[in-house]
Amino acid sequence: MEKMWAGRFQKALDKQADDFNSSIHFDHRMYKQDIEGSMVHALMLSNQGIISKAEYEDILNGLSSILEDIESGNLQIDMDAEDIHMFVESELTKRIGDNGKKLHTARSRNDQVALDVRLYLGAECEEIGAQVLSLIEVIKDKAKENTDAILPGYTHLQRAQPISFAHHLLAYAFMLKRDYERIEDALNRMNAQCPIGSCALAGTTYNTDRKFEAERLGFTGISLNSIDGVSDRDFCLELMSAFSILMMHLSRFSEEIILWSSWEFKFIELDDSYTTGSSIMPQKKNPDMAELVRGKTGRVYGDLMALLTTLKGLPLAYNKDMQEDKESIFDAVDTVKMCLGVFTPMLATMSTLKDNMYKAAQKGFINATDLADYLVKKGMPFRTAYKHVGEIVAYCIKENLVLETLPIEKYKEFDLSFEQDLYNEISLETCVNKRISQGGTGPQSVNKQIAFLTEFLNEKGIH
Repeated sequence: MEKMWAGRFQKALDKQADDFNSSIHFDHRMYKQDIEGSMVHALMLSNQGIISKAEYEDILNGLSSILEDIESGNLQIDMDAEDIHMFVESELTKRIGDNGKKLHTARSRNDQVALDVRLYLGAECEEIGAQVLSLIEVIKDKAKENTDAILPGYTHLQRAQPISFAHHLLAYAFMLKRDYERIEDALNRMNAQCPIGSCALAGTTYNTDRKFEAERLGFTGISLNSIDGVSDRDFCLELMSAFSILMMHLSRFSEEIILWSSWEFKFIELDDSYTTGSSIMPQKKNPDMAELVRGKTGRVYGDLMALLTTLKGLPLAYNKDMQEDKESIFDAVDTVKMCLGVFTPMLATMSTLKDNMYKAAQKGFINATDLADYLVKKGMPFRTAYKHVGEIVAYCIKENLVLETLPIEKYKEFDLSFEQDLYNEISLETCVNKRISQGGTGPQSVNKQIAFLTEFLNEKGIH
């Protein structure tokens, strides 16, 4: 395919250099956004009298036929083209002749590609946002099913205090809610600066209407500096940062699922459809999907770091290095969508082994804080109570007992303040139920969290 910029050159581009320079093999996915942007650009040119109405209609019909043929499979994108923008323009000129050459009036590939990437990411992030909301809904539903399930809460991966499984799950729902909002915020900033009309870097001599193009394409504003318009990739970095945080949350959740499904914990069991076996050990049921989500997190981090590194030394305005933005952001988008696509049904089909959770909660002295609080309520300073309970725990460990089975007579040897009612105070159910502070693991708080998330999802159209 002849290069659109070939007039200045006496020799053809070396084949290896041409392949190295080309971006068609990854930016072809933006064909729809490129055509959509070109349709609106042609309409603006017509409205401003830069091209005639008949020329606009010819261009519009040609672009519409290209889009229809690509989506029907009647037109294959030429992978020898330099990029998707040149392919579409070349194909348009083949179909409608010289009028096709007028489409590029008052724009450059620099602002064209900056526009296409924004349009593409807007569509992809709408899908990612919907996936995040679906995962929040699954977590919320799982929490409702498990408000009565008690398990050890951990700090330092050591059993710490009894909590409800619902409370633990809901922590991830709130993380994901913030992830959704971060993506939404990044998109709002991205959509406030439509770059089209910035041209190569300095704007254009034509009397264009940038605001018209922006509004027709769904933007809320235009970039106010043409150099910034073509050189800005902050929106890619912001989205990849939001994706990285999202993946970090999925990775932490995956880590817990991997632990919980092990024989050492056995708090949950993953459905057969989201696990794999071993080629040599017939007893194995491996949480490969969770492990892959955990592993792919590093890949998204790498995408962010790659683009940060690419951009850090670039002078203004556009440089060919910026072509590297697409492979990074496209890979991050694909990876996040893939991970959410498998994680959500994996969680939805997960079984909770409540008895195992409860038995684990009975061990580890996770009601020790409640025993100390029992003494505090009787007037003992907390640090004194803390010391007594520590001595009691040490004795129980030595004698292979737990706090619930230590006789009251022995308790009184440590302090006469202990009475028979202590056993009710340190039961796991009481320990969970009496945590009445806002945001705690108590049933009233957990139900409020579920109600809050339900309202949030309803506001987003998830019922």
